[in-house]
Amino acid sequence: MAKFVLAGRADCPYYAKAELLADYLQKNLPDFRIYKITQHPNVWEEWLKDLCEKNQWDHKNSPIIWRELLDRGGKGLLLGGYNEFLEHAQLYYGVTSSMTTEMMKVIAQENLEAHIKEELEKEPQKDLIEPLQVWITSASTSACCHLIPILTSGEVFGMHTPISITLFDNKQAEETLQILAEEARHLVSSLLRSVAVCTRAEEAFHQAHVVIILDDPEDKEVRTQEEYTRSRVPLCRLFGHLIQKNAHESVRVIVGGKTFINLKTVLLIKYAPKVAPNIVAVALGVEGQAKAAVARKLKTTPSCIRDVIVWGNISGCGYVDLRKAKVYRHDSAIWGPPYFSRPVLSLIFDSEWVNREFVATLNEWITTGKQFRRILAAHSIATTLKYWYHGSPPGEIVSLGVMSRGQFGIAEGVVFSMPTKCENGTWVVLTDLKDIELEKQMLTRITSDLIQEILIAFGDLRSFQPCRSGNILDVMFYWAALKRVLKYLLKLGYFNIDKHDPYL
Repeated sequence: MAKFVLAGRADCPYYAKAELLADYLQKNLPDFRIYKITQHPNVWEEWLKDLCEKNQWDHKNSPIIWRELLDRGGKGLLLGGYNEFLEHAQLYYGVTSSMTTEMMKVIAQENLEAHIKEELEKEPQKDLIEPLQVWITSASTSACCHLIPILTSGEVFGMHTPISITLFDNKQAEETLQILAEEARHLVSSLLRSVAVCTRAEEAFHQAHVVIILDDPEDKEVRTQEEYTRSRVPLCRLFGHLIQKNAHESVRVIVGGKTFINLKTVLLIKYAPKVAPNIVAVALGVEGQAKAAVARKLKTTPSCIRDVIVWGNISGCGYVDLRKAKVYRHDSAIWGPPYFSRPVLSLIFDSEWVNREFVATLNEWITTGKQFRRILAAHSIATTLKYWYHGSPPGEIVSLGVMSRGQFGIAEGVVFSMPTKCENGTWVVLTDLKDIELEKQMLTRITSDLIQEILIAFGDLRSFQPCRSGNILDVMFYWAALKRVLKYLLKLGYFNIDKHDPYL
């Protein structure tokens, strides 16, 4: 069956003539099908340019006709304009068109009027579609300025999904929020229904479909790391209760920031247990920095590096794993098609760089918060949401901070960054990956830090204690801390474990 697409400017006489010929062929030939696309004259040139760039075609005028080859697994085959379509009809079907110039102009004017009328009828229908309610906390921070244009572009939630954004922060930031909201409205995005400002906590997250947790402003009165850790509890408790009370039942919560990302995610899960499976932490900032460092070493671009895994604490003691990392389109002695890749570690012969310089650079970025500043913060959050809604690239590993259920031998009840994929609107931990188990000493060290954060946050531990691998006291501390966390989580009903187990 021949499947053709005819697209043209609504007021184009040659589009009108091609349309009449196409209708005749479809009516009289059982194996001929036509799909018509009419565009307003004001948007035709930009629409045609985007279409040709996407399909790598060279065509400048109205109309444009191509044949669909989707049944063969390929993209459309460009036929050309009106002349090429007429020649095709004469050659293959023995049919031609005898429409006069005057008739072409009359029909073109009718097409334009019909197109305008149809668009006007669609406008009221758009208001009937409920927009996606997106709430951004700590919206006065700089990352929010970079995030809003991405969210309204259609790249994250889809080109046909309208959104409404609410900027949420404290009362002191209201003037900044109003300025930001006005700037956002000036984007004139066809998908942006409204931008609102909220500074009243009791109104927060009303019917929210998406909640984005940005870094809250630092409290200058907090002097120690332990005090700062404990200061996360009240705000996360408030947010958790409000999300559970006010947000939509299918709300998705994504946690970003420069400090205590894992801890904040754990706290939100504790205080909003009904939506716990839909609360995740962003790890793509660290992953992006790691890819950039590897790309510089291999003299390529970060987009060519894939399958880097971020383990553990996203904003603290974690581990960036290159064992599964691949590089595509690498300029070397071995060259292949675009889908050809090579293991990163097989191309980096400098083990000193991998084990020391690479690790030290990433640790410096993490401890200073460089992995989550402004543009990178916005891009990481937006990309994670895009994958969550539309699926991650097939076959590609994505790092995501999620609640551990014992995968890879990780202690249950802590939020741990691990390899995942996103599909069908949810995320899945990739437990079937081979040869990626972490060494016990490293796993103990990473998990110990995460457990200590939880214990200090709730006042069960006074200060952070470094875990020195191999020290029997540290091992005893680790298991004692783990049992306290498990007991705490049992009270919340997280796990179906015998509460009278002698090991607890």
